[in-house]
Amino acid sequence: MKKKMGIVVAGIIAFAAVWLLAGRGGQDARLRLLNVSYDPTRELWRQINARFIEHYRSQSGIHLDIRQSHGGSTTQARAVIDGLDADVVTLALWPDTDAIRGKGLIGDGWEKRLPHRSLPYFSTIVFVVRKGNPKGIKDWPDLIKPDVKIITPNPLTSGNGKLSFLAGWGAAVTRGKTTEQARQFITQLYRQAPVLDSGARGSTVTFAQRKIGDVHLTWENEAHLEVLEAKGELELVYPPVSIRAEPHVAVVDANVDRKGTRHAAESYLSFLYSPEGQELIASHYYRPSDEAVRARHAEKFPDIQLFPIAAVARDWDDAQSRYFADGAIFDQIYQRK
Repeated sequence: MKKKMGIVVAGIIAFAAVWLLAGRGGQDARLRLLNVSYDPTRELWRQINARFIEHYRSQSGIHLDIRQSHGGSTTQARAVIDGLDADVVTLALWPDTDAIRGKGLIGDGWEKRLPHRSLPYFSTIVFVVRKGNPKGIKDWPDLIKPDVKIITPNPLTSGNGKLSFLAGWGAAVTRGKTTEQARQFITQLYRQAPVLDSGARGSTVTFAQRKIGDVHLTWENEAHLEVLEAKGELELVYPPVSIRAEPHVAVVDANVDRKGTRHAAESYLSFLYSPEGQELIASHYYRPSDEAVRARHAEKFPDIQLFPIAAVARDWDDAQSRYFADGAIFDQIYQRK
């Protein structure tokens, strides 16, 4: 009974804080949110934040100050667990968000709170190559030609890194290769990776600015931005098959209830599913969850085969323990470089 009463009191306090902020401050009322996200989403969130701030002010009279934090997805999740005061998390991988739930900061059943399993968009892993594609890289097996150097982030810290690892593994097993053949392929891939940055944007800098490597394994949206900024020096290559990447979003319950920001945080994530939010998502080369919006932008999203996590593991928990835990497959193959 005392526990339930405490929850009620906390809710009343949080509501009162927002009510007072809006009621007394009028158009000058302010509230701050922190969105903790993964590495290459800076440009997307800057534009969404600007649009949502105006939307929320017109609806509530409250001016939001939305801050962004970016880094490798797994590193970001650990930071939230260790005290980074996120109102929402928009991380690259389900296990990163669920690890925060496991520490009691996000409530059970968080995936069911928003449409499409709390997925406003999905994505995949593609290749970026040098002008003219001099190494002739068109598919996953081309990556391990003897003279190819591969740039990809560290799968122990980066969502891009984990997805690139699993995309390569899955591209083998979904097309008839054995588990041992997939392991041999991935082992060779990392032997030809001269550097493993901690996150996706770091790998972009290594490949595009430092000009290290022949091919960059990266998010679809990051590849488009990278090629655009290179002004003809880089090209995007879609392999025939890759992984379906699912960056879930969630409110960090413990933080928003303590800070009195739940309404703003929930409205922020709900905005992603609005027609305007979905159009903004598509404009930045993330595949919107709304099929009609995605169809209107079909030229941006080639119809390649995207396999789910179930193609390479029972689920994400199994993938984490099988491939990325201490002493698991990645540790085994990378120590033998």
